Amino acid sequence: MSTENLLYTTMSSSIGELLLAGDSTGLRHIYFESGDFTPPSDWQAVAALPYPVADQLDSYFAGHLHSFDLPLNPQGTAFQRKVWAALLEIPYGETISYLELARRIGNPSSVRAVGLANGRNPLPIVVPCHRVIGSNGALVGYAGGLSIKRALLALEGALAPQLDLF
Repeated sequence: MSTENLLYTTMSSSIGELLLAGDSTGLRHIYFESGDFTPPSDWQAVAALPYPVADQLDSYFAGHLHSFDLPLNPQGTAFQRKVWAALLEIPYGETISYLELARRIGNPSSVRAVGLANGRNPLPIVVPCHRVIGSNGALVGYAGGLSIKRALLALEGALAPQLDLF
């Protein structure tokens, strides 16, 4: 995968600093501060990408935007891109299981492969891999950590409120 000619910028959000990278064809990466946050030396720092990703993310974090309208150019295998396309079909505020995601791509026996593709999603938040949970309803796996996954799902109203009974 070539990383040449990628532009990047950073932005602050309610879940921490984000690094956004793309090229003239679309957004390619979103990195969390807690993850791999150092851009390669051949990437060019810019004040803003040539599409309104930071504005749309700000609106999403403010609770106003429920669907992104951005040019996307994630790099991956045909199978990964199929899984990522299915993620875009999960409505705001809803969750599905990895098994359901595997069913939606027409291969219910590929749960593990779907989980791996989901984990390699280069555009978290915009391609909503945080909306995929375990079959038992557990929050499992997320590149930014479970606290960020929980925060995103809470923002979208997809988590039942925690009751403090004692």
